[in-house]
Amino acid sequence: MEKMSVLISVPRPLRDLILTDKALAQLRGFANVTMNEDGHDWTATELAGQLPGATALITGWGVPTLSEDVLARADRLRLIAHAAGSVKGFVTDAVFARGIAVTHAAGRIAESVAEYTLLAAMMGLRRLHDFDRQMKNGEKWPPSRELPRYEIAGKKVGLLGMGYVGRRTARLFQAVGAEVWAFDPYLTPEQAKELGVRKAEMHELIRECLIVSDHLPVTDETHHLIGAKELALLQDGAVFVNSARAWTIDQEALVQELSTGRFWAALDVFDPEPLPLDHPLRKMDNVLLTPHVAGINRDALQGLMATMIDEIERFHKGEPLKYRVTREMLARMA
Repeated sequence: MEKMSVLISVPRPLRDLILTDKALAQLRGFANVTMNEDGHDWTATELAGQLPGATALITGWGVPTLSEDVLARADRLRLIAHAAGSVKGFVTDAVFARGIAVTHAAGRIAESVAEYTLLAAMMGLRRLHDFDRQMKNGEKWPPSRELPRYEIAGKKVGLLGMGYVGRRTARLFQAVGAEVWAFDPYLTPEQAKELGVRKAEMHELIRECLIVSDHLPVTDETHHLIGAKELALLQDGAVFVNSARAWTIDQEALVQELSTGRFWAALDVFDPEPLPLDHPLRKMDNVLLTPHVAGINRDALQGLMATMIDEIERFHKGEPLKYRVTREMLARMA
C-alpha cells in the first residue's frame, strides 16, 4: 500500500512531550512524515505553505484557524488529526466543505479527567488531605472524628454532561460500586440504558446525589447553568467536583455557598485563570484546588499523539475513525 504524506505542525518542545519514539516509528511505518522544525507555532501563512502534497495533518495547541485561505493550497489533504482537545477553535466550515475528515484526541484526555474526578470525589468522601493537614499541624491524636467520611460503594453520583469525559467517568464510578445518575439533554433513554446510568433532570440530580461532578461543555446554553439556586440544592456534606470549565458555574455563587462550610468541593478550573493569590477560594479548608491539570500528566500527554497516529492508520486502511468529529457534532461540543 502506498504511504501517506503526513505533516505534523506541532513544534518542539511540545512535540517532544507528546510524540514518543515508538509512536513515531509506527507512523513512519505507513507514512512519509514532515515535521515543524521552526521552533514555533506556524502562522496561518506558514502552515498554508506546508500543506501542498500532505494527505493528513496532525495539529496541536497553537494551530491557526483553518480558513478557506489557509486550505486553498491543501491540494491532497483528506484528514486533520488534532493531538489535543477540542477542535472548535480552529476547524471551520471550509474544512467540512472540502470533505476533509476531522478527528481529535479529546477522548484520550477524557480518560485522565475521569480518573482525576474519581480521585477527587474519593478524597472528598474520605478527607485524607484534612487528616494530613491536622497531623502536620500537631493537632491531637487521633485528629478530629467530626469530619464526614463515607465509602463510595452504593453512593449516588450525579454527572452533569455525558460527553467523552462524562461517559468515562461513569464507567469508573460504576466500577467501584456507585450508582450513577446523569443529566444531559442530548442523552437518549436508550443511550442511558446502554451506559447503565439513570437519566435525571438537573435539579433532581443535584438534590439527590451525594457526589455531583460537572462535565458540561462550553456552549451558549451552559453559561452559568449552575448558579445560586442549583448550588443551594446540594446536600449538606456533599462533594462537588468541577474539572470541566468555570464557564458553566456562577463562581461568585459557588464561593458564597462554600463559605457556609456545609459541603466540600474539588475545583480544577476557575474564572479567571490563574486564580488570583488573594481569592477567597485559596483560604477555604473545605475546597481542594488544582491548577487546571485534571487532563494533564505524562501518560495523557504521550497518549494524545499515539491516539491520533492510531486514527491516521485506521484512515489509511479504510477503517472507520474512532473519534471522528462531524459538522453537526461540532455545534454542541466544548
